[in-house]
Amino acid sequence: MKTHFIGIGGIGLSALAKFLHNDGDKISGSDIKQTEITNDLATNFDAKITIPHHEDSVEGVDRVIYSAAVRPNNPEYQKAKALGIELFSRKDALRFILKEKEVYAVGGAHGKSTTSAMLSALLPHSNALIGAISKAFGSNVRNYPNDKVVFEADESDESFLNSNPYLAIVTNVEPEHMEYYAYDETRFYTAYTNFLALAKVRVINAEDSFLASLEMPSIKLYPSRDIYNIAFVLVDGEPHTRFELLDFGLFEVFGFGEHIALDAALAILSARELGEEIEDIRTNLLAYRGIKKRFDIIQNREACVVVDDYGHHPTEIKVTMASLQTYKALRGLTQLNVIWQPHKYSRTMDNLHAFVECFEGVDELVVLPIWAAGELEVEIDLKGAFSRYTLLMADHVTKEDGIVKVFKDGHVVREYSEGLVCAFGAGDITYQIRGEG
Repeated sequence: MKTHFIGIGGIGLSALAKFLHNDGDKISGSDIKQTEITNDLATNFDAKITIPHHEDSVEGVDRVIYSAAVRPNNPEYQKAKALGIELFSRKDALRFILKEKEVYAVGGAHGKSTTSAMLSALLPHSNALIGAISKAFGSNVRNYPNDKVVFEADESDESFLNSNPYLAIVTNVEPEHMEYYAYDETRFYTAYTNFLALAKVRVINAEDSFLASLEMPSIKLYPSRDIYNIAFVLVDGEPHTRFELLDFGLFEVFGFGEHIALDAALAILSARELGEEIEDIRTNLLAYRGIKKRFDIIQNREACVVVDDYGHHPTEIKVTMASLQTYKALRGLTQLNVIWQPHKYSRTMDNLHAFVECFEGVDELVVLPIWAAGELEVEIDLKGAFSRYTLLMADHVTKEDGIVKVFKDGHVVREYSEGLVCAFGAGDITYQIRGEG
């Protein structure tokens, strides 16, 4: 099949493109700008990439898959429709992509990318389709000649209901993406119930109040009881968490935090259910090297450490802030400065109070313009809301020669050359903080 992807530069759609390429499809795609992801697809997956979108790019293809951000007025969408080419949303495409696979699906409000990458490490000969770049295999996709697939399942548009799960993990459940669910919490929670009901094997965090309320057979993890003796250590300057789980003994995993131990424990219990031996699990867990943009140490100098983190919800930011404080103390760093690029006007408004609370302990907070992600602009008084902090409103940042530079109105207004600097956000902040944009 010749399959074209509109919005191929997104982390989710690019994963499907690579996966279908590995299954034998000829792939092509388009996006609004050239990125590291589009370059990788062109170089390593023989994909014809069109920048920006152009109607001619769909000529001669058998089917088109488009991202959730693509609107019906997109020229490629319109041309494909006029030519009678089959059009599938990413959500609907999952039905035929995963139909014949044995899928180990990981869902949840927070931690699903990390848990998916960890499970991929514990099942080293499985395919993997995750929503982040695993540092262990340098991609969001891993290919093996079998039908076993570790899959990061997305609840934002109910697409996890199309993932055909044999095993389903749910890390936690917290109302998010409520604009999709028309702010109907019953519909939101029912989607999770239906997702778990699809699976033959279920592994859940049973201290989540919603998950604990479900009456269906599951492998249940109670973190406060089942995970113990948690310790945070530095190994060659990198963060590691050690913990004991049930009667399985001691495990060590890359990353800092009780949430890291929780994610690892869910992956461990799932691998056990799939028949892996506990000593193999213990060894394979060491192969997990973290994922790009999750407590991602992009500069590790004695005087100045820079971290890139995808956290864009208050719960995610809060747990990462705790990890940053631990890391700062172990490294003997004196300052913690945070750069935050809010993601979506709707998310910022819906969670504004929680965002204000989640940066406690920061020495200076830099707030960048909201990354709209296609939403219409809404006026939000971020300067007033965050006035309790040592606050700097800025336009953008970059990193040059190991120094993080903060810009406002075309001028450098702050430079960070010492201490711990962390950038949070799901927009282009990841490129800014790396000095790439």
